[in-house]
Amino acid sequence: MLPDPVSRIRRFNRVVTAEVGALDTSFLGRGRPLGAARVLNAIGQGCGDVGKIRARLGLDSGLASRLLRGLEDEGLVETAPDADDARRRVARLTEAGKAEFAAYEALSNAQAGAFLSRAARTEALLDAMDLVASTLGRGRITVEEADPRGAEARWCLGEYYAELGRRFASGFDVARSRDPDAEAMVRPRGVFLLAMSDGLPVGCVGLKGSGGAMAEVKRLWIAPSARGLGLGRRLMDEVEAAARSLGVATLRLDTNGALGEALALYRTTGWREIDRFNDDPYPDHFFEKQL
Repeated sequence: MLPDPVSRIRRFNRVVTAEVGALDTSFLGRGRPLGAARVLNAIGQGCGDVGKIRARLGLDSGLASRLLRGLEDEGLVETAPDADDARRRVARLTEAGKAEFAAYEALSNAQAGAFLSRAARTEALLDAMDLVASTLGRGRITVEEADPRGAEARWCLGEYYAELGRRFASGFDVARSRDPDAEAMVRPRGVFLLAMSDGLPVGCVGLKGSGGAMAEVKRLWIAPSARGLGLGRRLMDEVEAAARSLGVATLRLDTNGALGEALALYRTTGWREIDRFNDDPYPDHFFEKQL
């Protein structure tokens, strides 16, 4: 068979299915198939609402019920009506379930380490995995408010600063820029948004406010693996919605001509160029938008 695109995808599917044990009746040797293990993992990760478990794992109602019933029969999970809405059901791990979740976590981490130990080009492999996960999981990417001082936000900002350092002719030193205080990007003054793909951050944007009618959009960044999926526009839409909820009437932002994709986004989504409004040494383009 010639290595055409469809054949390459099908080979990838076969290899991954075999390597992760998707067809094993005892996933990772713990006595239950992958489907039940994924439900247990979702609950262990804090997703207890049964409806959200179904949506997160792409399960129909009947299959989700059977998998939960099996875990209940094993004494690993308990389900009960939600305290605030009896129409909803919530699942939680028992003590035995917590131990089983921990066992799966240790085995899964060991399996991932074994995969990496066989890689001749570790970073290239991880980059390819990130690209596949972001592309195939596009419909599950969520946008969430976050503390700009949190670990995931700081990781995104660190990646953003590193990219500016590579792309700007003069490099980039955050100490020389007008880096916003974290307090200016949390309610009621502003917000900080993260794009999350199956638990991992793939983008961010901040709204720097002072409590008045004008605020600035700052630090729009998308991970290379998630570019081309419309996530930049989505984050901008979300930050504009947040600005409206805070009573902001005018948004401003600045950027650098080296960031051509950012310039194209702003120019096609209702932003107009204005005169310089700050003394930051890095930007050379300035924009404004009325909400």
